[in-house]
Amino acid sequence: MPIIRQLPPNLVNQIAAGEVIERPASVVKELLENSIDAGSHRVEVTVNGGGSELIRVADDGCGMTADQLPLAISSHATSKLPDDDSLFHVQTLGFRGEAIASIASVSQLTIRSRTENCDGGSEIVVRGGAVEAPAPCGCPVGTVIEVRNLFFNTPVRHRFMRSAQTENGHIVEAFTRLALANPHVHMVLRSGERMLYDLPPTTQWSQRITAFFGEEIGQSLIRINSDDSEVKVSGYVCDPSVSRGNARMQYLFLNGRHIRDRALQHALGEAYRGLLMVGRFPICFMQLSMPPELIDVNVHPTKLEVRFTDSGRVYARLLQTLRHHFLSTDMTMRVGPLPAHTTTSDGRALNQASAHDLATSTTATLP
Repeated sequence: MPIIRQLPPNLVNQIAAGEVIERPASVVKELLENSIDAGSHRVEVTVNGGGSELIRVADDGCGMTADQLPLAISSHATSKLPDDDSLFHVQTLGFRGEAIASIASVSQLTIRSRTENCDGGSEIVVRGGAVEAPAPCGCPVGTVIEVRNLFFNTPVRHRFMRSAQTENGHIVEAFTRLALANPHVHMVLRSGERMLYDLPPTTQWSQRITAFFGEEIGQSLIRINSDDSEVKVSGYVCDPSVSRGNARMQYLFLNGRHIRDRALQHALGEAYRGLLMVGRFPICFMQLSMPPELIDVNVHPTKLEVRFTDSGRVYARLLQTLRHHFLSTDMTMRVGPLPAHTTTSDGRALNQASAHDLATSTTATLP
């Protein structure tokens, strides 16, 4: 009869990597979330070869000490859940303690980090799950993580990767979501020697939206704001004269986390009923804020899906907020032909192509 055996830790991490690390964009997302959770004011991302050759994320956050580095690459080790009850009041982007361990098991990983109280930094190197002892190194306050040769020891996963241009498109989208959700952070994205984005911090969310999507979107933004003491809805929707043939430009953020929720997208569509032609989709950049105990973010390792304790209330709040605004505004003068200049299939303006050349040809494959 078959014998039950305990799987070795590195194999467990490789199995977990199948869910957490789908492609290079997943690595960028997880590392960016860690940098933001660390209180960073500036985060720089550099990728080579569509992320398969190199992903480098450098921040000026709180950093880690030498004794914390081995824990950082251990499975289910995190600083974001100080006690058991914290799981029901999650206020950080990451909390599962799986990402770094999963990345380290399928790549060649180097972490350099330094805290403000330390005179020097520390470095730890992992090669496909094989960990070297931490060593002293020189580095500024913060953390630098380099991921090289992603999936080098999992050839099946490596074969399923797309071209560098396609993977760059997914990386741009992952960067876009986190940069939109955190306008207070200086965000930089490079592909090789080419600067794609250099976004200084701003208190005007519309400025960051315009930086990504161009003046057509920026000039059509309609401010939305509603607060019923527990569910707060704020952000922007676009004038009905500016719409798209798909729902890819519906950005929903819950407590600073980008989410995907069909019910909320349905509420958005209902609010625009009668204002858009059949087959057209509204554009939105909406932030929802509510107490963390009213939501469950521990649904899937990617953390894109959430559950609400009262989903009907959230649905109604978004729908009523938009309908009330539209009913109290004269929309008849707003509905007109699209501006003459060309846009890409996901609505990003071609006059911003200097930052989107790597993404525009792959937008049809973005999630």
